[in-house]
Amino acid sequence: MLLDFSLYQTLIVASLFVWTGFVRTGLGFGGAALGLPLMLFVQNDPRLWLPIISVHLLFFSGLTLRTRLHNVDWRYLRHTSPYIIPPAIVGVFGLVTLPILWLNVFIYSITLFYGFVWLFNRAIESRHDWVDKLLLVIGGYVAGTSLTGAPLMVAVYMRHVSMEKLRDTLFVLWFILVSIKMTTFIVLSVDLHFQAALSLIPVAAIGHVLGLKAHTAIMQNDLLFKRWLGGGLVVVSTLGLMNLGLSVYLSVVFEAVKISLPSHF
Repeated sequence: MLLDFSLYQTLIVASLFVWTGFVRTGLGFGGAALGLPLMLFVQNDPRLWLPIISVHLLFFSGLTLRTRLHNVDWRYLRHTSPYIIPPAIVGVFGLVTLPILWLNVFIYSITLFYGFVWLFNRAIESRHDWVDKLLLVIGGYVAGTSLTGAPLMVAVYMRHVSMEKLRDTLFVLWFILVSIKMTTFIVLSVDLHFQAALSLIPVAAIGHVLGLKAHTAIMQNDLLFKRWLGGGLVVVSTLGLMNLGLSVYLSVVFEAVKISLPSHF
C-alpha cells in the first residue's frame, strides 16, 4: 500500500476504507466523519489520512456525478457557497498549521458530538435563516479542517433541497470543497500520498458499490442506522480522547523525570 505499515495494520486500513466508501454512498455524506476517527488509531496524524480521503472523494463523487449533474440543485449550491467556501479555506490552513494533538482533540470532539446526536435520535436542525448561515459557516470550517463538517451542512441542505436531489447536490458540494483542499495542499507542498490513495481505490470501490446497493434500505431505516452509528461513534471518540489524555500525561511525566534526573544519567 506504499505506507510504512505492517500487514496487520494494512488489513485494518483496507477494511476502514471499505467502510468509508460504504458510508459515503450509502448515506451520501459522512465517509470522513465516520472513518477518520478510526484511522487515527492506526496512525494519529490526520494529515496522513485526509489527502487520501480527499483523492477518494474526488474520484468517487466524480464517478457518481458524471451522469447525475442534471439532478443537482445548482441554485441552492450557488446561494450557500459564500457561507461555506471562505470558512473552508480558513479551515484548510488550520489543518496545515495546528499541532497534531489539537487536531485530534478537535476531530474526536466533533465526532463525539455527532455520536450523541445520533444515539439519542436528536436532529441537528434549524428553523431560522441566521441559524442556517451559522451552521453552514461552522460546517465549512470543520470540513476545511477535517472533512467532518458534513452533518452540519446536511442539516441545512435537507430543509431546502428535495430528497431526490439531495445526495447528488451534496456530492457536488463535497467535490468543490475537496478541490479547494487539494489545491491548497499542493500550493503548500503538503504530501498528498497520492500513490497510497490510488492503491486504496479498488478497496474503497467495494464499499462504494455496497453503499450504492444499500442506499435505499438505509434511507428507509435512517433513524435506526444512525442510532447504531451514534453509539459506535461515542465509544470510539471517548476512547480516542482518553488515549490522547493518557499520551499527554505520560509525556508530561517523562519530561518531569528527565529534568529531575542528574545529568550523568
